[in-house]
Amino acid sequence: MSALRAPAAVPSRRVAPAPRRAPLTALPGGRSHRRLEAVRAPLQARSSMPFLAICGALLAAALLFALVLNTTMARGSYEQAGLQREVARVAQDVQSKQAELRAAEASLPERARDLGMVPAEDPTILSAATGQVVGGAPAQP
Repeated sequence: MSALRAPAAVPSRRVAPAPRRAPLTALPGGRSHRRLEAVRAPLQARSSMPFLAICGALLAAALLFALVLNTTMARGSYEQAGLQREVARVAQDVQSKQAELRAAEASLPERARDLGMVPAEDPTILSAATGQVVGGAPAQP
């Protein structure tokens, strides 16, 4: 016997024929003497060029808008970074001036003593706007 097998028989499927349609008949009251005619296709088909032009224009406008938006955002980012650097520099200047002021306030009594000044026991203040004495020694009876 041979090692090869014989191909198996494939059962054939029978396809049932499609049911036939009834012949078409004219409806009562209709015009049976007129026959329908096929309509011819237009001689010139519509071109798809306007549609493609509109799509291309929309795509170009969208790309241009994205470019302008990206450029504006980048410019704003550079301006923001510059302003942040300026704010940091001004804040540093303010801190240094405040430190100088605190140092000057701390050394003020020593400098006054060096000049021979003494603290006032009862200071009298004169208002320059009204010309009245604002502070001073209480009136003695």
